[in-house]
Amino acid sequence: MTSRHLNPLLLVGVAIAALVGMPVFSVLSNVLSGGTGATWSHLAATVLPDYIANTLLLCVTVGIGVIVVGVTSAWLTAMHEFPGRRIFAWALVLPMAMPAYVLAYVYTDFLQFVGPLQTWLRDTFAWSRDDYWFPEIRSLGGAAAMFVFVLYPYVYLLSRTAFIERSSGMLEAARTLGLGPWQSFFRISLPLARPAVAAGATLALMETLADYGTVSYFGVQTFTTGIYRAWFSLGDRVAAAQLSAALLAFVVVLLLVEWRSRGRSRFHNTTGRRRQLAERRLAGGRAWLATAACALPLCIGFVLPAALLLRLTLAESEMPLGAQFVTLARNSFLLAGLTAFVALALAVLLAYGARLTKGVVAPALNRVVGLGYAVPGSVIAVGVLIPVTRLDHWLAATWQNWSGENPGLLLTGGIAALVYAYLVRFLAVALQSVGSSLGKITHSMDDAARSLGLGQAATLRRVHLPILRSSLFTAALLVFVDVMKELPATLVMRPFDFDTLATQAYTLAADERLAEAAGASLAIVAVGLLPLIVLSQQISRRRG
Repeated sequence: MTSRHLNPLLLVGVAIAALVGMPVFSVLSNVLSGGTGATWSHLAATVLPDYIANTLLLCVTVGIGVIVVGVTSAWLTAMHEFPGRRIFAWALVLPMAMPAYVLAYVYTDFLQFVGPLQTWLRDTFAWSRDDYWFPEIRSLGGAAAMFVFVLYPYVYLLSRTAFIERSSGMLEAARTLGLGPWQSFFRISLPLARPAVAAGATLALMETLADYGTVSYFGVQTFTTGIYRAWFSLGDRVAAAQLSAALLAFVVVLLLVEWRSRGRSRFHNTTGRRRQLAERRLAGGRAWLATAACALPLCIGFVLPAALLLRLTLAESEMPLGAQFVTLARNSFLLAGLTAFVALALAVLLAYGARLTKGVVAPALNRVVGLGYAVPGSVIAVGVLIPVTRLDHWLAATWQNWSGENPGLLLTGGIAALVYAYLVRFLAVALQSVGSSLGKITHSMDDAARSLGLGQAATLRRVHLPILRSSLFTAALLVFVDVMKELPATLVMRPFDFDTLATQAYTLAADERLAEAAGASLAIVAVGLLPLIVLSQQISRRRG
């Protein structure tokens, strides 16, 4: 491609970025609208400093936590042999099936003063309230812990894929130079995996910034709780838009930090063969320490809460879902599968267009696409509903003038607008995974393909896609599970009489029917487990 010709993929990228960014800019346009600004002045004088401090502290804590847990577990399962490694290789992604707000409900019930754990302690040791100290789960630290043990799989999946796909020759050369395992990790493997680690941590932090259910339930005042309060409680869309702009400023800073962390470095595999290194076999105390390091996040993030949910569910005399389960599961699968497929196709087009296009336009478009991931789902839902509803009414009026019949709401009356909102929210998930792995493929492969007469489409189909197979599975997995757990946009935009497992769980929990909500939450986990396990095993098959 020469600079004289405009790459068609760049035009596709412009169109995708415009569609994905439109709801965000629709919301932010309210910043410039009229209004007294009394609500904003009140928020700025009272709670805005708390929003900023809590959001920053939460991001720092969660960022450090997901990197430590995700990279450690990825390195251990990818490069070492120890008891349980083959199980941990796929099981460590299971916390992704557990929504953070469900984890908050479960652990609050388990750890509160009248919960099973503290009740057992008082009964066993004859303690009273003043005889012991117990950490408060409903706090900023508790919220950070919930996020770390639910979101670390982002870093784990991308880091492990990077460790698996790295050049084995580099580690062999490091060994011949006398570098030990720890030196090889810090000087070879970790720098090569840095784009994947940064991408995973960025996704986890954007998810943290966008969360409402967990921080609201724990009473932690962040920008998301402020947005919901201004928009839905105070009825001031201008103030909510101004808080949204401040939240997006956090996201922009986060994306810039992630982009700057890569610098001008490039991380390519240059060897023609992908020889599998023999895992370093751990023995004795080191082996059991590695087992414990992998078992701890799995137990906290999935095993224990799943057991607690099962206990709460069995406490009910009858299953709360009953015959509705098949319908709810079908609706959830339909939305998650359709969104994952479309998001994967769009992510490949955007990432490949950025690879083929020189300059800053294509990367800037991809950054615009990533902004929606950190905006609360309800805000995106409103941002989608405003322009899409107008389009829907225009289409209905045009069709009625042409045919004499009113077709009703074509977009907002079905799942099309809801899938559109999901794409605005989660396209960044697929784009981060695909773009990170595509960036590791050396451009010499493109040159070789062109020398053999392959065009851009043929090069993508015959060269890049086979190499990216693991990353494509990872991207589809991430989007699928995220849509399965998504709640705010689904509540606002779902068609009439169209419920999902997530909305059912939320409705029951909001009514303080936690035992019944546990059944719906278990259904979310059960529906999400099968594709999660199958896809994660395909990702790790080459090192299983």
